[in-house]
Amino acid sequence: MEYNLVGEERVSMGFQEVPMSDVSYDIFSGRKTFFIAPDISLLPETYMEEYLSHGYETYIICDDRYCSLKKKVELIINLFRDSILFFYIDAEIEGIDWQKYIYHLQRDYGDKVLIGVLYSKGRSDAERERLERFYLFDVGVQCGCIGLEYQHTKNFSLIDRVMYANQAGGRRKTVRAICDDTSEVSFTFEHENFLAKITDISLNHFSCVMKKDAKKLPVYTKIKDMLLIVNGLHFQTDGIILMERKTYDGPLYIFVFTRLDGSQGLEPDTTHRLSQKIYKMVTTRAKSIMNSAFESASRGQDIESISSEFAGKV
Repeated sequence: MEYNLVGEERVSMGFQEVPMSDVSYDIFSGRKTFFIAPDISLLPETYMEEYLSHGYETYIICDDRYCSLKKKVELIINLFRDSILFFYIDAEIEGIDWQKYIYHLQRDYGDKVLIGVLYSKGRSDAERERLERFYLFDVGVQCGCIGLEYQHTKNFSLIDRVMYANQAGGRRKTVRAICDDTSEVSFTFEHENFLAKITDISLNHFSCVMKKDAKKLPVYTKIKDMLLIVNGLHFQTDGIILMERKTYDGPLYIFVFTRLDGSQGLEPDTTHRLSQKIYKMVTTRAKSIMNSAFESASRGQDIESISSEFAGKV
């Protein structure tokens, strides 16, 4: 059974179960932002993919009849220790009084969780002032009390600014995705062909491992017309070798992408295609973990044991 992360109409999302022995530390370590029970007409799910290109890993979490929202929030806090949670307080959720719930959540977890509040702007000035005073001063939420516009197009940049102010990207500048075993890069340098396994990739760079007997490549060398295959996505680009280090499997190289004009990054079309692929690579694994945790909670397993099972190696 799979649990409602996004919308009220629940369908199978096709996430594969991920054995915990195969889940990398990277899934748990990067800062994540969760929008809890938002009005998706004001904050559409499509924004989550766009935010990834800005360096923010974001998720929408909604209520369903299988696993309560309170349990989902508690599991998220315990599984993903570096998280920001934005609660949409206009959502009507059975059993939740938002003011009491957020007050106790902030009191119980303190600095272990960063909390923000979202609401629609259809309120008087006095009501908005009361909300802000309560959540910012009485409760002490750290990530703001933000009124969403009725035009969802304005909310994209509004939330983008809020996440920037709250350092939602964490220590990383870009979101990195771990690649599967089919991912590789091939290129020619000084009349010699090279083939390497790509281990991880972002919109700015990728890492790859050469064979142990491969010819050494000088750092800061520009390689033209590299062909990359990333989890089935094919594209061609130039890159500069930024770093090299030895590993057990062979030399590992980090390449920075460069455009035709010499600037850092990928061409716009390639950026869009790779962004879609990275979003799927990153979020599919995290959503699979959440689905498994939510299912365990729905069967009556306690939060502490679920958290220990999934995050014991963090």
